[in-house]
Amino acid sequence: MSGLLALLDDVAGIAKVAAASVDDVAAAAGKAGAKTAGVIIDDAAVTPKYIQGFAPARELPIIWKITRGSLFNKLVILLPLALLLANFAPWLITPLLMLGGSYLCFEGAEKIFHVLFPHGDKHIEADMDVKDPGHLEEQKIAGAIKTDFILSAEIMTIALAAIPESNIWMETAALAVVGFGITVVVYGSVALIVKMDDVGLYMAKNAGTGLGRGMGRGLVKAMPILMKVLSIVGTAAMLWVGGSIVIHGLHDLGMHHPYEEIHHLAEIASHKVSEQFTGFVAWSVTALCDGILGLAYGLFLIPIATRIISPLIAAVTGKTAH
Repeated sequence: MSGLLALLDDVAGIAKVAAASVDDVAAAAGKAGAKTAGVIIDDAAVTPKYIQGFAPARELPIIWKITRGSLFNKLVILLPLALLLANFAPWLITPLLMLGGSYLCFEGAEKIFHVLFPHGDKHIEADMDVKDPGHLEEQKIAGAIKTDFILSAEIMTIALAAIPESNIWMETAALAVVGFGITVVVYGSVALIVKMDDVGLYMAKNAGTGLGRGMGRGLVKAMPILMKVLSIVGTAAMLWVGGSIVIHGLHDLGMHHPYEEIHHLAEIASHKVSEQFTGFVAWSVTALCDGILGLAYGLFLIPIATRIISPLIAAVTGKTAH
């Protein structure tokens, strides 16, 4: 009996340790997730544009495919890569982050350049040809997953840096919780956004009251505006996040300009407002400067990407990069 009681006591002790570990993982994941808020907003704002133009019946299947790709990016590729880099080659993290930030700056700047100076591209026009909607869908999904990979890399790296120093198993568990949780939140939100017009149409036709039908018509009319706003927000967020990553990367590598100038400008601006608004003003000035410099850098990258990098990729792979 004493042996059985001792065994039960040991089991209870193990259970307490396991429960404490779960609490530690949850706390670490919560702290790390909060640090990635800016990139999450970017991800949620960018993704709906990949769904525009498709039949309503294809919207949720497309989102599901992108969600699976995002989970694969985070949990299968980036999680072990982040842990390997953090433990064996931490000096590589900043250059890789800057490479991802450069891509975001290019992507955002290219969208603005195309709006200001509309131009055709025979490869893009071929992809948009309605004679091959299946190919168009696959191209859109591939583009969304590629962009998600960059954003996911930023999310996982920021999360890893925010996790308190611990053993590799705690870091792995916390990163897995962050990666899965953020993916569910982002793409669940995207699914709700893109299906709201269908909800509105159903309400407009079937609601039992005039108020309900009016709300349904309002949703239908509001969704195109919301999608346009999200597209603008997504482009701005690309430039903000990309510019911020590149500027902080330069600072970490010993090139303290323009990081110090932006920080100084944000401090000056924050001192000119009431104390309760200082944090918001400092953040706003920093984000604005990061976005402007991100746009300038992205515009600089456009001819490099289109005239040099794309032909090189085409020469190596035999496929045109676009």
